[in-house]
Amino acid sequence: MVKHIILWTLDSKLSEEEKVNIKKGIKEGLEGLVGKVPGLIDVKVNIEGRLASSNADVMLDSTLESEEALKNYAVHPEHVAVADTKVRPYTIQRSCLDFEV
Repeated sequence: MVKHIILWTLDSKLSEEEKVNIKKGIKEGLEGLVGKVPGLIDVKVNIEGRLASSNADVMLDSTLESEEALKNYAVHPEHVAVADTKVRPYTIQRSCLDFEV
């Protein structure tokens, strides 16, 4: 199995109300991919409970069957649609950590 962890920072030009709605959209969009993308086992998107010491706004914690499944997830049309409409337009920084478990 493979863990795919992403941290995003939202654009500072967004209002707090916009950020709340965008984070909800990211969570719904990415968590909704389970069962649609082959090899995607689990997705959790953390958007609440952020402490002041944090320097990211959203965390994706996902589990996939294999490295090959991760590669396929990256280009799967439903994942790309979520990334292009709910994530990329609103984020200014992305950090990724992929590892085998």
